[in-house]
Amino acid sequence: MSTIPRTTAARSRIAAVGALAVAGALVLTGCGDQTKKDSGGGAAASSGAAGGALHDKLPQQVRDKGVLKVGSDIAYAPVEFTDKSGRTAGIDPDIGAALGKQLGVKVQFENGTFDSLVTGLRAKRYDVIMSAMTDTKDRQNGVEDGKKVGAGVDFVDYYSAGVSIYTQKGKTQGIDGWGDLCGRTIVLERGTVSEDLAKSEAKKCPAGKPLKIESFDTDQQAQVRLRSGGADAGSSDSPIAAYAVKTSGGGKDFQLVGKTVQAAPYGIAVTKGDTQLTQAVKAALDAIIKNGEYQKILQKWGAQDGAVTSATVNGGS
Repeated sequence: MSTIPRTTAARSRIAAVGALAVAGALVLTGCGDQTKKDSGGGAAASSGAAGGALHDKLPQQVRDKGVLKVGSDIAYAPVEFTDKSGRTAGIDPDIGAALGKQLGVKVQFENGTFDSLVTGLRAKRYDVIMSAMTDTKDRQNGVEDGKKVGAGVDFVDYYSAGVSIYTQKGKTQGIDGWGDLCGRTIVLERGTVSEDLAKSEAKKCPAGKPLKIESFDTDQQAQVRLRSGGADAGSSDSPIAAYAVKTSGGGKDFQLVGKTVQAAPYGIAVTKGDTQLTQAVKAALDAIIKNGEYQKILQKWGAQDGAVTSATVNGGS
């Protein structure tokens, strides 16, 4: 996650938006209304659409299943989160459903911690990852903390974001950027670009004035810690930080400080070398950009500033 939203082989995401999804919970978001419930009260799978215009571009095994399994850390509003009714909601599930329409398959989101998603993709638990994951060269090449850890992944880039810092509202304590954090405590999600940036900044701090970094499994946990006064600042991807500032405590809990840094693309991660699936996802993304559905989804979540005009493969640096 080294360049903006969610970082390295792991990854990052907000509290006031409802209960945190239980790891492993499944949500089906296919070609239809993902808000429908089944008779058991859970999230219902929308009816499949084997007639999707791009169905034949998919690998045979995905066509045979009729389902595209998506690994995601569903605790990162507004990109993906569990709403107050217990449904999975957000930018990624909505874009995923739109892609499913084009591809003629159901899109099934499976919840997991961010730092386990790439491992799950390698183990074929997922077909793709869609979790506000920043497309970086390190991830493309399977490099983590300077070490080769795997074959890497390919990305289909679908959004652009940066990294922001926020504090308790009215308690900035002179923090106006990363250079003001020495002697402070910052909270963030483990495995994210925010964590990478914090570690880099900590190396610059003088003796006797260290930057203390507290890393959590989810961004929501980090926010709880900051809200309770247990830290001086928090950091997450720019759309997530902005959403937390807007929604947590009715907008009374947090405020953004300093400038957003390290703008970079979010990518849908696909197993390295799976060209057929990569190109199918790219074609589906280009289709919803062209027909306007993509823009409508971003407008719904107030995230249109990060829109891209076309799908790009491995555009991260």
